[in-house]
Amino acid sequence: MKVLVAVKRVIDYNVKIRVKADQSDVDLTNVKMAMNPFCEIAVEEAVRLKEKGVATEVIAVSIGPKASQEQLRTALALGADRAIQVLTDDPVDSLAVAKLLAKVVEEEQPGLVILGKQSIDADNNQTGQMLAALTGMGQGTFASEVVVDGESVNVTREIDGGLQTVKLSLPAVVTTDLRLNEPRYAKLPDIMKAKKKPLDVKTPEELGVSTASKVTLVKVAPPAERQGGIKVGSVDELVDKLKNEAKVIS
Repeated sequence: MKVLVAVKRVIDYNVKIRVKADQSDVDLTNVKMAMNPFCEIAVEEAVRLKEKGVATEVIAVSIGPKASQEQLRTALALGADRAIQVLTDDPVDSLAVAKLLAKVVEEEQPGLVILGKQSIDADNNQTGQMLAALTGMGQGTFASEVVVDGESVNVTREIDGGLQTVKLSLPAVVTTDLRLNEPRYAKLPDIMKAKKKPLDVKTPEELGVSTASKVTLVKVAPPAERQGGIKVGSVDELVDKLKNEAKVIS
């Protein structure tokens, strides 16, 4: 069974985000980039399935500029067998990504597609669900456990009330949550081997997908500075400030 796993290039989660002076976007000048943490979990799960003998091949795919090949090489070093990059310098929204992934799925015919539940830059939490809709596959989102059983997969999901397990017929789409696993570190020999693993480059035009976005970025602004706390002298004063200053009660 092939497992297709999507990875995204994002700002490293340890980096403090800076906004451009004109508030047109986030400033990426000299900023360290890395693989999206949820995508790391997705890669780890795919590699574990291969190590268990469930998967025969793990294919990493990324959509973005040429620099995204760095994250694909990281996925290859972590255990993926080959990689596919859909090369585009245009900003792509969730629907465009899902459409491009759907074309890759159509070509590769994987038994399982694993994605991070969301990226830490846009935080949309949409691509996995859209991909499932476009391909007609069943979906298991926010997975904290994935067990492949023959022609089906049991996905334990984290929900508000606790845990829910859904059984999906393969092929299926699974999106990963934080508690699914702990990603491994790439070893130096594996990093060297990854340089020789195949990495194919495609374009949106070759896949017949338009990346024109229907979403317009209007403005990016940093969050408001957090104010220091104060002490109040009585319950009445507390209620007054919550009602008239913080306006969190009415």
